Amino acid sequence: MSLKSMLLEHMKESMKAKDTVRKDTIQIVRAGVLQIEKDKKIELDDSGVIEVISKELKKRQDVLPDYEKSGRQDSIAEIQRQIEILKGYLPEQLSENELVKIVDQTIGEVGAVSSKDMGKVMKAVSPKVKGRADNKLISEIVKRTLNDLNK
Repeated sequence: MSLKSMLLEHMKESMKAKDTVRKDTIQIVRAGVLQIEKDKKIELDDSGVIEVISKELKKRQDVLPDYEKSGRQDSIAEIQRQIEILKGYLPEQLSENELVKIVDQTIGEVGAVSSKDMGKVMKAVSPKVKGRADNKLISEIVKRTLNDLNK
């Protein structure tokens, strides 16, 4: 079953169960998928849907600290639940150790020697970990590894 079909089925189930947070979260993802398909006149495959889910997840993870600062407990709980729902549709995330290995291997492949080569390394690493790691974490690991090379 494709990811789009699974999302539709889960949305129907959440409507029957009157689980509005889950239904709304899935609808946001489906709307994002539909928007991209209409704009680019393409049919997204599972990897494209995973990209949309990753973007929605990142949005929620970015706003969560703001809600925590404001002390809005009702919104915090809802956003945390949305994060968990979205994570359920993503492939298993890579650990930091696995990412370090991939970054080290990629640095060797592209011949990076300084922090000036960060863009080249990021461009090569991104497809390898697509949907399985946060780009912010990857960027930190690449930066740290390249800085360690210069020492």
